[in-house]
Amino acid sequence: MSSPALGTLGTLAPSVRRLRALARAELTLLGRNRGVVFTALVVPLVLPFSVRPALDRADLGKQGISVGAAMLTAAIGFSLLFAVYTSLVNAYVARREELVLKRLRTGEPTDPEILTGTALPAITVGLAQALLLCAGCAVLLHAGAPRAPYLTVLGLVAGLVLSAALAALTASFTRTVESGQVTALPLVFVSMAGSGIMFPTEVMPEKLASVCELLPLSPAIRLVRAGWTGQLSAYEALGTLATALAWILVAVLAVRRWFRWEPRR
Repeated sequence: MSSPALGTLGTLAPSVRRLRALARAELTLLGRNRGVVFTALVVPLVLPFSVRPALDRADLGKQGISVGAAMLTAAIGFSLLFAVYTSLVNAYVARREELVLKRLRTGEPTDPEILTGTALPAITVGLAQALLLCAGCAVLLHAGAPRAPYLTVLGLVAGLVLSAALAALTASFTRTVESGQVTALPLVFVSMAGSGIMFPTEVMPEKLASVCELLPLSPAIRLVRAGWTGQLSAYEALGTLATALAWILVAVLAVRRWFRWEPRR
């Protein structure tokens, strides 16, 4: 007689195999697109240096934020936007228009497996970049060790999941791969300016900061930075995490409602 645990493992094993196969195929396709690879790997590493002059002029000391911690947060934010979000918008649109998603739905993979398997390579790249950036900024920019590393981990996980979900949602309203470069821009620009990526929300006017903290990626970015500064109280951390989870839930429900599996022709 089989135990419930063995039954659960037997159910999960085929799903894991399908996810692995989908991720491997997607990674192969990703490697063939040099433009996407360049954007995903190089841009997040270069852009943080463009905000260094603005951070040097900002009075971060009053907020207890070092330039190193601010640049680290900026680097991870750029990684979420370019290594995960924009690259996945292109991936979802391209696979849909090439009828790949439609063919996959006729086989064994479920809809969540198809979307997740497609996203896994980009999420893995984003995670690897974040770990590399954390180590590099801690050493080269004297950011030091995180005071509350669990907050950084929670923020990073929330940011990766939400970026993938938002990419699928954006792809739902994108007709072609070329137009994906345009439909992704609003979230990219709004997040860069208002979610604490280019400069912390703590240095913004209070009313503006209270609005910007409700943007989709703001909770994840705030948790990442708070992991280094240790400035969030338990109550504030729970509230920020709840906001991040709420955005993830809204994005997932929106994807279930509006994601298109057929080509938009």
